Amino acid sequence: MTQITLIRPDDWHLHLRDGEALKAVLPDTARRFGRAIVMPNLKPPVRTVADAAAYRERILAAIPAGMRFEPLMTLYLTDVTPPEEIARIKDSGFVKAVKLYPAGATTNSDAGLTDIKKAMPTLAAMAELGVPLLVHGEVTDPNVDVFDREAVFIEQVMKPLLEQLPDLKVVFEHITTQQAAQFVWSAGANVAATLTAHHLLMNRNALFQGGIRPHHYCLPVLKREVHRQALLEMAVSGSPKFFLGTDSAPHGKSTKEAACGCAGMYTANNGIELYAEAFDSVGALDKLEGFASRFGPLFYGLPANPDTITLIKESTPVAVELPYVGSDTLVPLRAGETVAWRLQD
Repeated sequence: MTQITLIRPDDWHLHLRDGEALKAVLPDTARRFGRAIVMPNLKPPVRTVADAAAYRERILAAIPAGMRFEPLMTLYLTDVTPPEEIARIKDSGFVKAVKLYPAGATTNSDAGLTDIKKAMPTLAAMAELGVPLLVHGEVTDPNVDVFDREAVFIEQVMKPLLEQLPDLKVVFEHITTQQAAQFVWSAGANVAATLTAHHLLMNRNALFQGGIRPHHYCLPVLKREVHRQALLEMAVSGSPKFFLGTDSAPHGKSTKEAACGCAGMYTANNGIELYAEAFDSVGALDKLEGFASRFGPLFYGLPANPDTITLIKESTPVAVELPYVGSDTLVPLRAGETVAWRLQD
């Protein structure tokens, strides 16, 4: 197959930042995706529906002329998020979920949840009203090996939480391990997962090819090949429990190539093309539309997008750097290399 037409996909896990950074990266997503679940980890975080409304207006103002894109907003769960805010979410129509960051787990997560018990009244309200919880599933205990933190989170947090609130809708975001894949596969229909292209295409060797590769550093970190294979198996399985979420996370080159570099990969500039490459690698392009365009809307109770995109199988160069903020630049995944597919204009 050298060409494929898909219902326009959605990105169910995206970082857009704010201000000039937002204006720099939004066109890459809007060109490919009809909608995106926008992460709330700004400084300060998006904690309330009012915060989300203001952020949404800034996103809408940054959409390039001639493009159509709908931001789906999220709130940042803290130790003191009141249950009353969940009712406001349902009334808003534009806030679609609440994001759980364990405090200190990743970029701008210092204000995150310190103990799941503190949020139980709010989580109970979410279960009652059908508001999804989006989970960055890693423990932050420094005594737990960084490669084991997702698996430990399942045992210490996810399983007990769903035992207490079995009806809570949960998206286990950017899963990276065989354990997470099996957990989601075996859970009820109220539990789903997003998968990134980079976790489908790379294992942890990519962090060290020819030296330390800071632009391959993300959280959760890349794992062993056995885990990559397990994720790819879920992605192409046809199960509606697994759908697309790029976790595209822009950081300026100066903050990535630093003594303490930021975690995150910028993939929005090839946000669907990289997935086509992953699915094509196992002869499963026929499964891509479900994963990219149908299963996410189904979980969130939304219609599929009304239009389509077309991908052409053609080796396409990736820019070495992209414009970002001021004199800083973005280094995208595959910078200076190629991707195997391109989006038809």
